[in-house]
Amino acid sequence: MPSRIESIGTAVPQNAISQKETFLHAKQYCCQNLRQERVLESLYSRTTIKSRSSVLHSLQTHDVNSDFFGNNESDSPKGPTTGERLRKYSENAPDLAIAACVDAFSKTDTKVREITHLITVSCTGFYSPGFDIALVEKLSLPTSVFRTHVGYMGCHGAFNALRVADAFITANPLAVVILCAVEICTIHFQYGWTADSLVANSLFADGAGAMLLRANGPELIYSCSRSTLVPASKEAMTWTIGDHGFEMTLSAEVPNIIESHLKEFVDQWLYEKGLKVADIGGWAVHPGGPKILDSVELALGLSSSALAQSREVLSEHGNMSSPTVLFILQKLLAGNLSRPYVMLGFGPGLTIEAALIR
Repeated sequence: MPSRIESIGTAVPQNAISQKETFLHAKQYCCQNLRQERVLESLYSRTTIKSRSSVLHSLQTHDVNSDFFGNNESDSPKGPTTGERLRKYSENAPDLAIAACVDAFSKTDTKVREITHLITVSCTGFYSPGFDIALVEKLSLPTSVFRTHVGYMGCHGAFNALRVADAFITANPLAVVILCAVEICTIHFQYGWTADSLVANSLFADGAGAMLLRANGPELIYSCSRSTLVPASKEAMTWTIGDHGFEMTLSAEVPNIIESHLKEFVDQWLYEKGLKVADIGGWAVHPGGPKILDSVELALGLSSSALAQSREVLSEHGNMSSPTVLFILQKLLAGNLSRPYVMLGFGPGLTIEAALIR
């Protein structure tokens, strides 16, 4: 029996930060002169992001938490250590994950006691026992629940988790799965004037998404998926662990790589399913940035409105990494767009992930 999506829940930290505020924060730690400040302000403006949420946002002062990042003239010119950043992750990831799951449960009649499998996703932090245990405890999930963690796969992690969920349900039609992706990206803010870090700083935000799946659910079917590694592109996007947080490499060639390889990949996959691009009613494309969305539109010949939901989520929340595509799928459903839908994500490898929702 096919896997069916019963509900989607989302959560972000309580207060959003305007992109202007994030620029004002960033220039303190990244710029050494007025020319750099002007370049950085232009970069932040071009992201098309209006606001982002961060667990580091101070409710008292309405700015980024200076207590965490400290003084940029201190003895730690690269900011908090990785250990300090991961402690902040472990303090905040559970609450955000719980909020997304509670939101998902609020939209369905499925009871917590029915859950047989818990799949968690994250690439921005590690600790054990992890936030999966917090979910079991705080949501009162059965202690017998099967737990699987999809870790450190990047922005497409939710695609991999959906594939795992589908495998569980295919193997056992009585399985009831809750999937939860949570990312605390903003703890990995990088100091200094380095192109890759500046771009990452300007885009990433914190958020969580959850999804309930089972075999005998609503008529929203997770139909199939496809994955590919683009040849000779593994250096184009990387996510590594440094001494002062996780560090991203994002080549300016990534949009061109996607534009060059995406059409053949999508056309062949849809053809095998008896479909073509024109048959797709909605596109949930991970907004790695506005240029990524532009490259997808160009590659697939989509209309300027086809990725409206992806652009809205980018504008409203920024790039939250793995949960972002769940926010976009939620918008497609709320808009009652005709199905089928295609979900697309990109990550280190360089990997292209796709899923078909009927």
